[in-house]
Amino acid sequence: MSTFVTDCAPLAGRIICTDACVDEGAAWLADHDPRFALALSQCGPLPLRRKPDGFGQLLSAIVSQQVSVASANAIWKRLIDAHLTTQEEILQASEDDLRSAGLSRQKIRYSKALADEAIDFEALRDHPTEEVIKTLTKVTGVGVWTAEIYAMFSLGRADIFAPGDLALQEAAKALFDLPERPSERALRRLAEDWSPWRSVAARILWAYYHVAKDREGIR
Repeated sequence: MSTFVTDCAPLAGRIICTDACVDEGAAWLADHDPRFALALSQCGPLPLRRKPDGFGQLLSAIVSQQVSVASANAIWKRLIDAHLTTQEEILQASEDDLRSAGLSRQKIRYSKALADEAIDFEALRDHPTEEVIKTLTKVTGVGVWTAEIYAMFSLGRADIFAPGDLALQEAAKALFDLPERPSERALRRLAEDWSPWRSVAARILWAYYHVAKDREGIR
C-alpha cells in the first residue's frame, strides 16, 4: 500500500511533509540568494507537491518521461480507467492492453521491467538518497531524472535536485540571467549552493517557469 512518508529517518535526511516545510526552505533560499526572493514574489505560495510512494508513482514517473504534462496526464488517466496502475495489473497485462492505454513500445518495456523488479518500496523510505537512486536506476527505463523525481515528491527528500529537467534548466537560465541554458552537469554544480533545500529550490524554479513561460513544468 502506498502512503505518505511522515517520519525523518536519520539516513534519509530532512523530509518535506507539510506546507510549513516548504515555507521554511523557501525562506532560507530567499535569504540565501535574492534572486529566489524575486522569483517567490512573482510566483506566490509554493505547492507542497507530495505524492504517495510505491509502484504506481514510479510508473507514473515513467509515463511522464519525454512527453508534455498534458500528454502524461491523459495517458495516466487512460491507465487508471483501464485498471493498469499496480504491479499485479502490469504483470498480467498484454502488450496490446498497454498500447491501447497509450503507452509506447518503449514504455511498455519499461513498465514490464519495473513490475518484474519487485522493488521493496517501503524499505526505500529509510535508505539514503544515493542508495534510493542506485536502486531505482537498476530498472530498465528508470533513469536518474525519474529516480530523482520519485525521491523528491514520493519520499519527500528535501535536499535533492533534478538538473536533467529541461524546465528547471530553462527557469535557471531566466532567473539567473545565464547566457545559455545550463547543461545537466552545470546545473547540478549550481544547485550545490542551494543545499540543504535543493528540493524547494526546484519547486521555486518550476513555479517560476510556469510564470515566465506560461507552461507547466512538472506534473
